[in-house]
This record gives sequence, structure tokens and C-alpha cells, in this order.
Amino acid sequence: MAFLWLLCCFTLLGTARGCGVPAIQPVLSGVSRIVNGEDAVPGSWPWQVSLQDKTGFHFCGGSLISEDWVVTAAHCGVKTSDLVVAGEFDQGSDAEDIQVLKIAKVFKNPKYNRFTTNYDITLLKLATPARFSETVSAVCLPNADDDFAAGTLCATTGWGLTKYSNADTPDKLQQAALPLLSNAKCKKFWGSKITNFMVCAGASGVSSCMGDSGGPLVCQKDGAWTLVGIVSWGSGVCSTSSPGVYARVTKLIPWVEEILASN
Repeated sequence: MAFLWLLCCFTLLGTARGCGVPAIQPVLSGVSRIVNGEDAVPGSWPWQVSLQDKTGFHFCGGSLISEDWVVTAAHCGVKTSDLVVAGEFDQGSDAEDIQVLKIAKVFKNPKYNRFTTNYDITLLKLATPARFSETVSAVCLPNADDDFAAGTLCATTGWGLTKYSNADTPDKLQQAALPLLSNAKCKKFWGSKITNFMVCAGASGVSSCMGDSGGPLVCQKDGAWTLVGIVSWGSGVCSTSSPGVYARVTKLIPWVEEILASN
């Protein structure tokens, strides 16, 4: 289904620069997709980070949730030798004011199961805090009891492949607008693989793809972008007619709060 009815852009309410309120407004055209590609407005998703190995290879995305912490997917297999790059839009440019941050500790959810992909979340404690700026800031975390209804139009971002058969990921950060699905509807595509620790979005002509893993699925709540999902898994060929599956952050918040409080 095309997003032709979404002709207006998302707008953000309020002027307070708390979490989830970018200094630079994102613009989602409504026919946006990561597969087939739509460039984001530079700096408009300021919590998006690139996880790179020491050679500079981008392998996963992540989201800043504070100056000291990044959330990503457990299946990304992040190590303390990897790097977090914040403030980046164009990975092919040397002109950007990026922050390359070392990782002090990796907290992979101990219940993560690589066979079921349940509990697909890892927290990264940065060795030095990110410097918040116009292009670097945090996304909001949801409360455990927040409800984001099926049909809610949300956004996902990343440097993942724009076509599954491509050899290279795009230089510029890509974005897509896509609706949440109920788990009951998602099970019509994926069956019993879908658990309460997952949330689905898409099947609407847009899709996340390889390289987007660990990145954000954000929805608006009270005028601020809130982290509803973490890119987890989906179609092996990045089909835009089957939903992408994301770790459901509301279900994982108790563990997140426990790690943040004790570290």
C-alpha cells in the first residue's frame, strides 16, 4: 500500500529540547522507504548512531538514549573494540563534525536467544560521553505501560542496504515512514516466530534491510519521538510486502532501567 495519503510531514509539538525533539526537523515525504531509498534531512535523526569496527566498516545502527548510553540489537554482536559514530549523515564525507566514541562496556540481554531472536537488545556504555549538539541528542524511552496502537505511523532510519542484492550500503542516512502492525496480523506473515517481545511494522511498500539492524523504530508520543522498536529481523530479501520485526522496547524497559541504575 502506498503512503500517498501521508502527504503532510510529521510535525513536532512544543519547543522544549528534551529527548526525542530534534533541533533539525525531519521531513518524511510519505512515499519514503529504506529499500529503494529516501535520504533523511541531515541531522534530523540526532540519536541515530553508526556502529563500526576498527576498520571503519558500518555493521549496525543504534540509538543514543543519553550522553553515556546507546541501545542496539543483541544480534549485532558488538564488542568493546568497536566504535560508536554519532552526528553522522553521509558516511562518504570527511567534512562532517562527527564524534567517534569508544565503548567501555557491552551489556547484552542475558535472555537473548539467537534461535528465536527474543530479547534482541544490547546496551552500550560509552567510555566518554557524547557531546549533545544540534545534530547529536537522545531519543526518548517509552514507559513499560505505554501502548502504541496498530496503524500508528512511525519512522525507521539506517544505513542498511537499499536493495538486498546491492554490494554496498548507502553513504547517506535513509529513512522510511511505516505503520505498526498488531502481533496477530504479523503472525499471518511470520507465524509462531512472533512473540510478545517483538513488534512489527511495514508490509506497506517499505522495509528495513541488512545494515539497519540495531537502529531505531520511533513513534511520536506527546510531541517527542520515542523508541518503540529496535531493528531485529525480517525478510531475507528485504521484501517490502512483509513486515519487519523489531525488539519491543516497552517489554524490555525493566531490564534497561535495571542496567542503567546499577552502572
